[in-house]
Order: sequence, then C-alpha cells, then structure tokens
Amino acid sequence: MNKKKICVIGLGYIGLPTAALLANRGYEVHGVDVVQSTVDIINRGEIHIVEPELDTFVKAAVSSGKLKADLKATQADVFILAVPTPFHDGFIPNIDYIVSATKAIAPYVKKGDIVILESTSPVGTTDKVEEVLAENGVDTSKLFIAHCPERVLPGQIMRELVENDRIVGGTTPEATAKTVEFYKTFVSGEVLSTDARTAEMAKLTENSFRDTNIAFANELSMLCDKFDIDVWELIKLTNRHPRVNVLQPGAGVGGHCIAVDPWFIVHAAKEANVEANIIRTAREVNSYKTEWSIEKIKNAALKFEAENGRKAKVACMGLAFKPNIDDLRESPALYITKRLIADGLNILAVEPNIESYKEIEIVNYEKAIEEADIVTFLVAHKEFKSLNIETTLDFCGVLN
Repeated sequence: MNKKKICVIGLGYIGLPTAALLANRGYEVHGVDVVQSTVDIINRGEIHIVEPELDTFVKAAVSSGKLKADLKATQADVFILAVPTPFHDGFIPNIDYIVSATKAIAPYVKKGDIVILESTSPVGTTDKVEEVLAENGVDTSKLFIAHCPERVLPGQIMRELVENDRIVGGTTPEATAKTVEFYKTFVSGEVLSTDARTAEMAKLTENSFRDTNIAFANELSMLCDKFDIDVWELIKLTNRHPRVNVLQPGAGVGGHCIAVDPWFIVHAAKEANVEANIIRTAREVNSYKTEWSIEKIKNAALKFEAENGRKAKVACMGLAFKPNIDDLRESPALYITKRLIADGLNILAVEPNIESYKEIEIVNYEKAIEEADIVTFLVAHKEFKSLNIETTLDFCGVLN
C-alpha cells in the first residue's frame, strides 16, 4: 500500500499512540480531538497522558511534520475512529461518541476510502457507522468499512501496537481485504480476517474472559479473608500445578475495557432474551470486591479510632486502574478513595503517576507513609514495592 493520508478521530490512550506510530512509519497523519488543550499539547510535540515511549514517538512525529492535531477532521484516505464507548445508567452501551465521530468525518469521506472503527463496541456498531455515513449523504457502497479492535496493554502500548496479532472484520469481504492490507504495513503480528460482527464479539469475549478469571481470584481473596488464609501464599502454591494459573486479586477491576465490555454482552443477551449468567456474575463479583474493600478500610479506621481516641489518617496508595500508568478510567482505587472521603474519613491520596487531580489533593507517597496511621495499598505501583511497612491493608499484593 502506498503511503496515504490518515485521519485519526480521538487522541486519547489509543488514538494518540496509533497516530504517532503511523506518522513515524511515514504516513501523513491528521489527528482530531474535541479538547483544545489536548490539540495544543500535541502540536507542541508533547503528550497529555502517561505511556512509556509515547513522548518520543509524538515528538519525532510532530518535528517531522507528519503529525498534526486539530479540532476538525480533514480529507484523508484512511479514517480511524478511536473514541470512548462508555455505558448509560443500567449498563446500557453508549455509542454516542462513535456516532458523533462518524458524523464528523462524513463531509470528508470519498470514494475508495477506508473507514476503521477501533473503539471497543457492541456487536453491530460497525454496521451503525455505515448507516450513519449513509444518512449523512455518503455513498457507502464505494467505501471499505471495517472494525479492528485495539488489543493493547497500557504501559506497553507502543510495542503491542506493532507486535500483537490484530483482528480485522469488514462489512464486506472487500473491506476486510483492504483493511488487512493497511494493517500489514505496520503490524508485525498476524493480521486475522473475519467479518465485522465477529471482530466486535471477539474483543468483548477477550475482556469478558479476563474479567471472569479475575472474579475467581477476587472471590478467592474474600473467602481466604474469612478462613484466615494468606491468599497470596495460596495462589503461589496453587499455581505450581502445571495446568493452573490463578490470577492476582485486587480491589476490583478498572479500565475502559475489562470493567465495561462484559456489560455489552450482558445487554445484548438480554435483548435477545437469553442470559449471560457467568459473564454477569463475574462482573458483579468484581464490583462487589470494591465495596468489600471499602468496608474493610472503614472497619480498620473505626477500630483505630476506638483504640486511640482520634480519627485515623488513612493513606490510599494508588488511584490509577492498574500499576505504573496514569489512567483513572473506571478505576476501583479512585472510586474507593472518593467514597472514603465522602464518608468522612481522613484520607491521604497517593498517585505517583499524576501531579494533580481536580477533586482530590495528591500527596507524595513518602509523606503519606510517614503521616498515615493506616496504609492501604490499592494499586501495585513500582514505587511502593520497596517500602518496608509492617501494618497495612494490601488489596493488590504489592508487598508479596
């Protein structure tokens, strides 16, 4: 495929790394975001999110003139939609951002263009993209429309964008083939062909599988708490079996994918008058683990107050949804911290990957350890692993 112009809609945790990678591969990339400050930061060759190596990629891409950010779309040969897909109250999928992004590119799409939806989406969303384009005057029979879900791990995005296998599903076999050809220009992993609906379901299945396995670990941790068993030692011993791999429990499950995507399947099943029992139960277990963690911390604080005649200072160690990143989306640690503050506890909030947060004062972790009466580890950031603390509530195994 000859080098073509690419328009990436959404410059967040997936869109910006993708745009920067493609620009460094020689493509002319026009990135679009709705936030002016984000556009300005990127056009200075800087980044607004924490991700290893991303700063180097963005600086090089902008310096070369291959990457430019703007508030509006432009004509291109390949359009990539990388916008959020949250859910409404009641865990109903919300594809409003995808619809808005599709409308934004409609005036610029031309015959022969490739339109790719990378956002994790409910089954049928790629067909919806085609429908919205048609409603906005685009002859979709002349386009190649496909879904290629992102499959990267925060903290390793720049490497995994290239090395991971990708799944491409078009609305037509021709769309699949054209989109596969495009991804093969920068992906060293295998690019797998299917149809759009299967590609959509594949990503939801991957994340639901992980959610279910994490739910097993989280339920195990709550049982061990009742049985007075060290769950971390138990898991190490259990995993010595050659066909057993119990995951690590935590304070819940966060992130835009694993904490959200299973509900897309549950909702679709309900619409089809069937039940996704295991998937729904796993999601409920992981959500309950967060509430359980809150109660454990509150009980420890009440015990301290009863024994010492004053309110405890509680250090909440970590706010991100996983270790060594700044991503707060659907973070159980952030939710726990906010709930504890709302319930009147004296909280020292720690997150070494962000400098400030509008709703909570961020405290240096060394200061928090020094001042806290109760230390609660919510996220296993690397900064915490060398700390020597005897009395603590460790929900993520950082000291094990």
